[in-house]
Amino acid sequence: MARIIDGKAISQKIKDELKEEVARKKSEGKNACLAVIQVGNDPASTVYVGNKKKACAYIGIDSKSYELPEETTQDELLNLIDKLNDDPKITGILVQLPVPEHIDEDTIIRRISPLKDVDGFHPMSVGALCIGEKGFVSCTPAGIIKLLKYSDIDIEGKECVVIGRSNIVGKPMSLLLLRENGTVTICHSRTRNLKDVCKRADILVVAIGKPGMINDEYIKEGAVVIDVGIHRKADGKLCGDVDFESVEPKCSAITPVPGGVGPMTIAMLMYNVVSAM
Repeated sequence: MARIIDGKAISQKIKDELKEEVARKKSEGKNACLAVIQVGNDPASTVYVGNKKKACAYIGIDSKSYELPEETTQDELLNLIDKLNDDPKITGILVQLPVPEHIDEDTIIRRISPLKDVDGFHPMSVGALCIGEKGFVSCTPAGIIKLLKYSDIDIEGKECVVIGRSNIVGKPMSLLLLRENGTVTICHSRTRNLKDVCKRADILVVAIGKPGMINDEYIKEGAVVIDVGIHRKADGKLCGDVDFESVEPKCSAITPVPGGVGPMTIAMLMYNVVSAM
């Protein structure tokens, strides 16, 4: 039976460590403030924003919330970002995605100062990751590395396969695994013989966006499986990109959905904000 990697417990440990670090930095006169911008009232986004504000409160970080109406123009949003970029009290800026269709997501991401880009999405942040320089790292991939390390799963020398090549998860995930001296293969919708490639993996990271697609036929005996996907089934229950029931008996460790990768994303957002203090 596989070991279940408990993202809730590990994320709580990280937040507790950050809470102590924030208290120490405050005693040195340093402060952090996260500005969270939400455009429109998408229910899922509202939940995510609420969770981020709760996490800030828990570890002792100030937060400011800007809840803008759906009809907010792109220029209005850019002007707000400019003001926050110029405000020395604001150490991190986050625009909750997705934004309404009339706003260009890439333009918004590029407008946030790389010094305050705690989501790690700015091209300069991604470029720094590519060449091994210091910078903010996208929170979900960074959280997965923490999951592996806190679970004493060694990456060095391992065959690592990432399914998915998005800018937010797949690409930075592969770079982080490479940074930890893993041997990395990136798979995607055009990959031939996907099952054969996946069955080579000592560590398999699945971020393909298709519920339950990866079953035991993709898994090498004893592999570590990280499921990034999250979907709501017809019965209201959540599931990932991995068919947990068939995969779990075959692997050595696996993340559940919910309670695996998800909690780590917010924990690493807090990590980025604290590192900006």
